[in-house]
Amino acid sequence: MSRVQLALNVDDLDEAITFYSKLFNTGPAKVKDGYANFAVVEPPLKLVLLENPGKGGSINHLGVEVESSATVHAEIGRLTGEGLFTDEEIGTTCCFATQDKVWVTGPAGEKWEVYTVLADSDTFGTSPEHAEGATAEGSVCCGGTAADQAASTNACC
Repeated sequence: MSRVQLALNVDDLDEAITFYSKLFNTGPAKVKDGYANFAVVEPPLKLVLLENPGKGGSINHLGVEVESSATVHAEIGRLTGEGLFTDEEIGTTCCFATQDKVWVTGPAGEKWEVYTVLADSDTFGTSPEHAEGATAEGSVCCGGTAADQAASTNACC
């Protein structure tokens, strides 16, 4: 099963959790400091909430959650074949989960990820640098930018 992911910036995480729990008639699957996600069955949706005061109501990023690493790798090949630049993150820890993922950027600069969750994690990112947004390669968790991360340590999924 695949499902679309919508990652939203919210001003107040508790208020957003209350609202989206009522809207989708389900509670969050995971809640951490400044972060929550919902695995909505109907409609199939992975809703991610990122507490970023002052940016509430804006899209953080978009994605498609897939079942396996094999599917992520197939998408890397397909997207590359379509001439889209891909940024691969294999075995990365981001958003309290270890994941395989690939990023592409849409025509208006919107960030899209195709990812699978490999395991749950107690940490937001792979390393102290990643937890603040930067990886050793200089990219940031969840396809954001260093400027996004300067505004908030939870600026990604």
